[in-house]
Amino acid sequence: MLRLIRRRWARAVPAPFPAPNHGGGVIYAVGDVHGRHDLLVRLLERIFEDAAAFDTTPKIVFLGDYIDRGEQARETIEALVELAQRPEAETVFLMGNHEQMLLRFLREPAAVSGWLRFGGLQTLMSYGVGGVGNLRAEGEALRLRDALIEALGPHLGFIEKLRVSHHAGNLFFAHAGADPALPTDEQDVTTLLWGCKSFWKTDREDGVWVVHGHFVVDQPTAERGRIAVDTGAYFSNRLTAARIAGGEVAFLEG
Repeated sequence: MLRLIRRRWARAVPAPFPAPNHGGGVIYAVGDVHGRHDLLVRLLERIFEDAAAFDTTPKIVFLGDYIDRGEQARETIEALVELAQRPEAETVFLMGNHEQMLLRFLREPAAVSGWLRFGGLQTLMSYGVGGVGNLRAEGEALRLRDALIEALGPHLGFIEKLRVSHHAGNLFFAHAGADPALPTDEQDVTTLLWGCKSFWKTDREDGVWVVHGHFVVDQPTAERGRIAVDTGAYFSNRLTAARIAGGEVAFLEG
């Protein structure tokens, strides 16, 4: 049974924001998965069930942070790779700061300790890379890097091709939001992946709705040009997607 949580319909949007509109059809934005493959499978089932009511092919935008913290990073990436090949949906995969940290580690093995502190250890274990030793020991970071590259296989290509943003109508999708003082096409990558303080303090003046994850919220919201969908899946057991259709926003939970 499809479960909608705390519906917040965008029927009466305060000025200057028009209703969120991406040009027709149904679009879904999925929050941070963080290695919770089990929740991802359930949420995708509900998305396809929900989209069937609209008799249209859904577009699904994933907002990044597929890996780390949770223990099923490999299964999560594999599921996304397979989904990208399915004709039942149009998919867009965005990068999160955790994917950026992984790629930085692969380029600069000395950065491994920072990544591990943010949940990278769970990703290493998910890909079968264990036996993490003294990271200060000569060659240890390189050993981990080389082992992970081999274990990632084609998943590495998927991660390397992730985009940092997506624009559709008056919707702008980015992992950690956007700087309200800048047009969406002039955003700094660091802001898109890590956020900025002014995002929460200042409303945009161009009528663009920013759909994002990264910042964990108790309940998903669609207010004042911001649609927030990261409900902390890895610890809350709740993975959330926003459904945007006909100028309205609703939320589905897996």
